[in-house]
Amino acid sequence: MKLIHGSFVIALTIILGSALLVSAQKVTAPSAASEVMLTVGGEVTTSLKLTRADLDKFARQTVRAKDHDGKEYKYEGVAIIDILQQAGLKFGDALRGKALALYLLAEAADGYQAVYALPEFDPPISDRMILLADRRDGGALPTAAAPLQIIVPGDKTHARWVRQVRSLTILRAPKSGGTGR
Repeated sequence: MKLIHGSFVIALTIILGSALLVSAQKVTAPSAASEVMLTVGGEVTTSLKLTRADLDKFARQTVRAKDHDGKEYKYEGVAIIDILQQAGLKFGDALRGKALALYLLAEAADGYQAVYALPEFDPPISDRMILLADRRDGGALPTAAAPLQIIVPGDKTHARWVRQVRSLTILRAPKSGGTGR
């Protein structure tokens, strides 16, 4: 009888210990809504660490563009200009002079990088909207591209369609040895 009682106590201890461990993990594990999905930094007024909840506060935009497979899809997400403006960058008439030497460096989870000139995002200068997409044709992005992908409509190759985007960094082009203006 003591052996059965002892085994029962050990089993009960293991079960309760496991339940407490699982409870603790649920409490301490970050939710998907609070996990940082994108950082924005460099030469910005306000550095950003955007979560899913933060991204959901931006106006949603859509663009139609042909993907690597040659098929046209409808991409949904946030216009990158909106994110850059929240970080304090100025566009329109304010995008001139020294501001034209700034550029955006996008980096993916695997270290892949692509560069974009700031005027490419500015509606008075460019007719296209560069999108930070999180959906394609009403569903999630393909796993290889998710959770965030930059879509650049009109680019003839897709080399700057950065998949699994993790950061946007604003940098300044170095001054050359020339006389400049």
